This record gives sequence, C-alpha cells and structure tokens, in this order.
Amino acid sequence: MSSKESPINPQVGKRSVQPRFGRMDLGLEHIADGIARSTAWLLGQQHPEGYWCGELEADSMLESDYIFMHTLLGTGDRGKMERAVNEILRHQNEDGGWSIYPNGPSNISLGVKAYFALKLMGWTGEEPAMVKARNWVLANGGVTECNTFTKIYLCFLGQYEYDAVPAVPPEIILFPNWCYFNIYEISSWSRAILVPLSIAYAKKPFKKIPQEQGIDELFVGGRENADLHLKWDRKRPIGWRNVFLALDRIAHWAERIHIRPLRKVAIRKAEKWLLERFEKSDGLGAIYPAMLNAIIALRCLGYSVDDPQFIRAMDEFEKLGIDNPQGEPDYPTPTFRMQPCVSPVWDTAQAVYVLGEAGVAKDDPRMVKAADWMLSKEVRQKGDWAVHMPEVAPGGWYFEFNNEFYPDVDDSAQVLLALNCVSHPRQRNQIDASQRAIDWIFAMQCKNGGWASFDKDNTKRIFEFIPFADHNAMIDPPTVDITGRILEMLANYGYTRRDPRVEKAVQFVLKEQEPDGSWFGRWGVNYLYGTFLVLRGLEAMGYWNHEVPVQQAAEWIRMVQNPDGGWGETCGSYDDPSTRGIGPSTPSQTAWAVLGLLAAGDTRSDSVAKGIRWLVDGQAANGSWDESAEGRNGEAIYTGTGFPRVFYLAYHLYRDYFPLLALTTYKRAMEREAAAA
Repeated sequence: MSSKESPINPQVGKRSVQPRFGRMDLGLEHIADGIARSTAWLLGQQHPEGYWCGELEADSMLESDYIFMHTLLGTGDRGKMERAVNEILRHQNEDGGWSIYPNGPSNISLGVKAYFALKLMGWTGEEPAMVKARNWVLANGGVTECNTFTKIYLCFLGQYEYDAVPAVPPEIILFPNWCYFNIYEISSWSRAILVPLSIAYAKKPFKKIPQEQGIDELFVGGRENADLHLKWDRKRPIGWRNVFLALDRIAHWAERIHIRPLRKVAIRKAEKWLLERFEKSDGLGAIYPAMLNAIIALRCLGYSVDDPQFIRAMDEFEKLGIDNPQGEPDYPTPTFRMQPCVSPVWDTAQAVYVLGEAGVAKDDPRMVKAADWMLSKEVRQKGDWAVHMPEVAPGGWYFEFNNEFYPDVDDSAQVLLALNCVSHPRQRNQIDASQRAIDWIFAMQCKNGGWASFDKDNTKRIFEFIPFADHNAMIDPPTVDITGRILEMLANYGYTRRDPRVEKAVQFVLKEQEPDGSWFGRWGVNYLYGTFLVLRGLEAMGYWNHEVPVQQAAEWIRMVQNPDGGWGETCGSYDDPSTRGIGPSTPSQTAWAVLGLLAAGDTRSDSVAKGIRWLVDGQAANGSWDESAEGRNGEAIYTGTGFPRVFYLAYHLYRDYFPLLALTTYKRAMEREAAAA
C-alpha cells in the first residue's frame, strides 16, 4: 500500500484515497497546547488523598445480579433497585436483547437475567420492552442456552433444577496442593468465584417467589417440556468434555443418595478459606462476582444479616455502586449501576507515569503524594500466588484499594514505571519497595519466558473442559501485553537483554506474533493493545526497529487505520480474529496505535500525522476526550478486557491518559529529530 492510500474502511470495505497531511500541517505548538490542557485536566482528577480512580463500566448483568441477590436475601434499598431497572433498560438493544459490549450482538445469559430482574421488580412481561426481550430469548434457544452461573442463580429462586446444572462440589477445596487438580491450578478469579459458589451449591438455597415473577415463558416449548441436562459431545465421544460430564453425573448421583462423606469437612475448610481472604481486602478477591457469591455463601452458612462478617461483606459490595438519583447529562433518567471492581492503583500508576512523561516535575508535591499513596499499598504478606512458591518473598501491588491476597504482575510493573517518575523524599523506602517488586516479578516469570497476571505457569487447559467452566477464564496463561509492559519497566530500571530472563521474555513475545504482524491483547481490546505494548517493550530493550517483526507490526497498524485518521477495534475481534483492528475510532485505541508506530521508529508517515491530528481535533476545551458509543445513551465504548468473549470493561480514564502519552511521545520524537537535523 502506498503512503497516500487509506486503509480499508471498516464501514464500506473499500479503499479510498485521502489527501496527505504534511508533518507541519499541525504545528508542535498545537500539540504542546493539547498536552498542557490534558495535563491540567488529569491533575484536576486527583483525589485529595493522592490517588486517581476513574469509573469502571461494564454490562448490565451486574445490575440484574444486584436485583437478584437482594431479592434472594430479602435485603437492599428498593429505590436503588428501581434505579437499577432504569440502568438495565438503558442498555437494551433494538432487537430486544442485551449485549456484553455496546453495539455488540445480544447475549442469551444477559437477556435472561435482565428479563428475570425486571419480573422480580414487578414487571408483568407484557410491557413492550419485555415482549421484545422474551421474543429474542425464545428465538435464540431459551433459558437452557444460558451459562452455568446463570442457571445456578436461577436455581436459588426455583427457576431451574439443581440436578440439571453442573455440580460445583465444595470437596474441590480438599485436593492437596501437590495434586494436579487442586484449586490453585485454576485462575485466581475463578478460585475466588467458585469456592463460595461451591458452598451455595452444597447448601442449595431455595426461595419461593410468586408464580407471576417466574420465567417459565422463557423455556422454548414450556419449562415442563424442556431438556435441561447437559449434552454429550458426540463429535469427540472420548474427549475430556465427556469424561468430565461422566464425573458430573456421578457427582449428581452421589448428591441424590446423600453419599457425601467429606461434605462437612469441605464446607468448614471452604468457610475458613473465605474468611481468611476477607482480611485486608475490599471483599473476597475485591471483584463483583466473588463478593456476591461470598455474601450468599455466608447466609447459606447461617450468618445472620446482623453478623459483622455479613455486614462487612455487604458494605464492601455496595461500595461498588454508583447512584445517580438525578440522572446524568447524557441520560437524564435516575440510575443506579454497579462496577465490577475499582481501579485506583492501576489508574494512579498510569496517571503518574503519563504525567511524568508529560513533564510534570519529579518532585512536584502532587506526584510525591501519589507515590506515597502507592507505596502505602505495597503487598507485604503472602497470598494465593505463594502456594506454589513458598520460598519467594512478597512484593508488588494489586489493582484495587485493598486486595492483599491477590497482587498482580501487570499493576506491579505499572507502579514501578510510575515510581521511576517521582523523586521521593524518602528515597530509600521507594528503592527498597521497587526492588522487592522487581524480585517478585522475576519470580513470577513463567517457563516460556512470559508473564501472566496473578499466578505462575497457570496453564492447564484441561480445566477448560470442566462443565462449569463456560465462563472462559479457568486459567491464567502468560500474555504478550503484560510481558511487553514488564520489558519496558525493566529497561527503565537498567535491565538489558544481556540478562537471560529478559532475553527469554523477548523471545516469548517474538514467538507469539501473529502472521499479519499483530499481537493478541488479553487485557485490552485487542490486537491494537497487544501490539502497542509489545512494540514499546521491544523498543525499550533496544530491539532494532528495522527488524522484520517490528516493521510487520508497524505495517499492520498502518493498514487498519480508519479513513478519519483514528483507530478502533471492537470486542468482536475476540470472536472473529479476521475483524482485528476494525471498529470506530476511539481516543484510547488511536493513542495505542500511535504509540506503537512511534515505538517502531515511525515518526514521519501520514499515518502518524493523521493519528495525532485526530487526537488533537477530538480533544475537548477542558483537555479531556470523549469515548461514548454512538446511539447508546452515554455508554462508553469498551476497550478493556475482563474475560475474552465473556466480559468487557470501559476504563473511563483510558480516554485521557493514553492520548496524553501519545501526544507527549510524539512531541519528544519531533524535538529529537529537530535537534538532530
């Protein structure tokens, strides 16, 4: 493709010729002004205690589950639940269903939960929105097509049969740590979700609700005629799925005739495990589904609503809520929505690093205050990660306000990048914390040279065939996006490719490159995210930008640029990789693309110039950017990834700190070129 041609327009699928933007078409003074306004705006978002924390937005399943849980337990604020109904309706698609990301296809589990939540709140099912929802659910297979977690929740209120859902026996916690199938061989988030859910499964709570609140009408052919049981895999009759299905049938048979010799021991151990992880944490795992399951588990175990453990668990859960009784400018209806968790450590580390790159002084009091806050969140006790590495000293950081059992490598690397931008008065404390984190990160390196998020070598794909594993997140394998960030961080702390651990990481990311030159993004959407982080990591480690992998990646980025000069990619690229790099332009993804090109040594192409111009032209007068989905009542475009193909996120500060980093990096590159001329 010549430098004067635009890439394929994702809307029309044709090439068109765009005029060339000269590099001087947008002077550096305009970019400097944009940097100044963005810097001021971002500093204005700092909390008085020193941290940043933007909203973390997700799909409306959270509000549906909120209504379900409070209905089950007989708790909750009726006003908040009514406003949660408005939030659910805000997300309904034209076809009557609900999607897991804005403008995505409707999802059966989400549709059933939303419909049921509205019924629980007194809707009859004859309202236009409900008729559309019911028709869509029935046209797409009905309740039996939902995922396991949805079906188990329906059992609690009598809308599904316990005998027909995959067994989640609490005995799984009794497997010793050396056993192949112990719970520490599954991902940390699945562990936190499944342990309390296993307690609920064992206790089998049941609350009878009025018949008019039920959802029998969502079963194709009626509930009495529905085949609820799991289907055998006939294509691979001796595959792992059928093996686990056979074990599941045996577990159900044992449940029916009460052969459960270890049940009491298992429940006691699960309860102890739960209570231990409540400590120094914003709820179990500090994530929404684990916290919700833990609350239900406590009631199943006999804890009263007045018990301090229950009160604390519920308080932490409710803190995730965002209440707007007066509505919002882009959606004036009163709403209440839940966040899947909060992201203060992550947002603070990103903001401090970007502000440092933008020229905020290292000894600026606001930077020092932020560093103080981050240092106060350093992990100093061993968590789940230490089960397989008991000899390793703790270090690093987590994502939320408090989550001591679950530090993660990605947050730790970003905090280290941020601390490197601050001159702290107590320098020795900062140096010691940084070295502890680096040592911990190196200890977490996987066998293949990459890094995962919470655990080391958590890669046993056999767990993906377990019947209750349809949330697509049973393992935590190493990823290139995290590894790229770690390479950048290590370079900032003086590590080079002469260190065999670093070289092993470089070789890992090179082996993972896709044939078209891009890299998969596990924690951000998607190939644009993975590619930019790998390119920055390689650049930081001195990998020559004329090498074929780098130039292939840069060409891929240029090829997927939108005609308007920006870049975008939808969550749909996880389902269909052929759509990678295709989507409406967004500030965060345009910034990633520009940063990737700059890391590849491309400072002069039309692609970079157009991308920079798109960012500058899209900046608001107050220095911020907008990343709302068109026609979606103020919904943000989701550029963050929770679980690919299952759960996505909108980090509300991504739209601001990544464009600021892109403008700053471009300005520095232009200044270096001018100085060298």
